[in-house]
Amino acid sequence: MQNNLYNKRKNVGIYIHVPFCLSKCHYCDFCSVQRVDDEKKAHYVDRLCEEIALFARRIGERGDAPLADTVYFGGGTPTLLSAKQFGHILDAVERNFGIGKDAEITAETNPKSADGKKLAEIRSAGVNRLSIGMQSVHDNELRALGRIHNFEDFKTTFSEAREAGFDNISADLMYGIPLQTRESFASSAKTLASFAPEHISSYCLTVEEGTNFGRRRDSLILPDDDTVSDMYADMTEILENCGYHKYEISNFARDGKASRHNLKYWHCDDYLGFGVAAHSYFGGMRFAHSRDIDAYLRGESIIIEAEQIGCEEAMNEYAMLGMRLADGVSLKDFKKRFGRDFGEVFSDFRKYAPEFVDWNGECCRFTDKGMFVSNYILSDVLHFEVDE
Repeated sequence: MQNNLYNKRKNVGIYIHVPFCLSKCHYCDFCSVQRVDDEKKAHYVDRLCEEIALFARRIGERGDAPLADTVYFGGGTPTLLSAKQFGHILDAVERNFGIGKDAEITAETNPKSADGKKLAEIRSAGVNRLSIGMQSVHDNELRALGRIHNFEDFKTTFSEAREAGFDNISADLMYGIPLQTRESFASSAKTLASFAPEHISSYCLTVEEGTNFGRRRDSLILPDDDTVSDMYADMTEILENCGYHKYEISNFARDGKASRHNLKYWHCDDYLGFGVAAHSYFGGMRFAHSRDIDAYLRGESIIIEAEQIGCEEAMNEYAMLGMRLADGVSLKDFKKRFGRDFGEVFSDFRKYAPEFVDWNGECCRFTDKGMFVSNYILSDVLHFEVDE
């Protein structure tokens, strides 16, 4: 990479991948390893700090490097690291990039991976937002997913997170999963909303190759497509009635509590990923790391993809990601960014109006009905295949 990609300082989101888990969930295809010893974790944290420093040197001096206004620890299960290790990584980000005084710093956690003491310690280390992987309030559904926690564990973790000072908590829900009914999912959504987290993410199960579910694909008993559609509609109604706004296809938030880090992805803003399997979009380039943890620990170069994004591809990505948002794509912003009229480039969206697409003088966005079939519409309109 060339030095000084930026002529002036600007903001960037930073993603830190922590590939350690206590146990692999049946649906998970993320890069993770189970039950790693403390020595290997410490070595991994050292490599992360080295990588952060190396990249900052490549793009310019400390004053020229972009300022991190969001940091996101994802996994895996980041809270398997110690609070001291969280501090080391955040110190590396601060030394090499700087962290904005009002930065959003998120850590994912499994309810079995952190007690009240750990949560208080990582809060003191600088983490100010917690994302808890609840998935369901029904223990039979959690067991079917291969989760190691039960609902009581979630309740304890949520309470202890509040006691530790977390006033910005997100929790995850899954739908379309084994043993789940429309009624049981509505119960999960209502129960989670009663805890009043600031943010809720809810994703439909995707059966991926190479996972436990992928190997058992033919024997899985899952809700049918009509039921899954009803689940999504029910969830939207339940959460909106409880004071949550759907700001993205799968994400709901209280006022002012949308995930600032994830909005960077959907707005095609710059972000840097560190660690194995991490992805980055920076200075008009996209690059990705391999999933080879041992190579990473040996200090080998692990960037396996690097490409400059051309204008047409950039427009497609901007439309694909922007249409995930409830606000959709701003026609004015699209024109400012690309010098083209959105209606000229993506006129095929009009054929889905008004039932599935709301197209007005200011934006193009999916209706609630359109959001559920968004992948089909995007695959039809855009010039590359949209992943499910």
